[in-house]
Amino acid sequence: MTPRSRTNQLLYQAELLLQVPAGDDEHAEVRRMAAEEGALALAELALQSLLREVTEHARLPGHDWRELLGREGAGIAELQRLRDLAAREGSWLHWLVARLEALHGDDGAARRRGAAAGLIAVGGSGELGSGLDDCLRQAKVEIAALRETCQEW
Repeated sequence: MTPRSRTNQLLYQAELLLQVPAGDDEHAEVRRMAAEEGALALAELALQSLLREVTEHARLPGHDWRELLGREGAGIAELQRLRDLAAREGSWLHWLVARLEALHGDDGAARRRGAAAGLIAVGGSGELGSGLDDCLRQAKVEIAALRETCQEW
């Protein structure tokens, strides 16, 4: 499978996971949270696959998104474009990177609906699934543009 095919496959799988009904039993909330975090993990794999795809010509030793999108990442035009996007508040990549950091943290990225009594609700902590669905749609547009740029070279 090519990096392009793998990126497409992972994005599709993440979208499918977001569509799985949580049900209406006592495990529905946890099932929804698991599907959302699973889809987010697939989105992380898709991001790494995309980075491998757009840097194929550079033969980089690694494709970890933290390194490539960091300040010390390789000086490749496509990576700089993605770095700028990740730094721009409100962009799909900025949103995704923040959720990926949360996913790797102790609290995870998914949240229960509504705030429990005595807990302070965190602003902007809406349902992960709807935000991720929107993020994936925007990512596909950006990926198409990146692929077009790569083909020009």
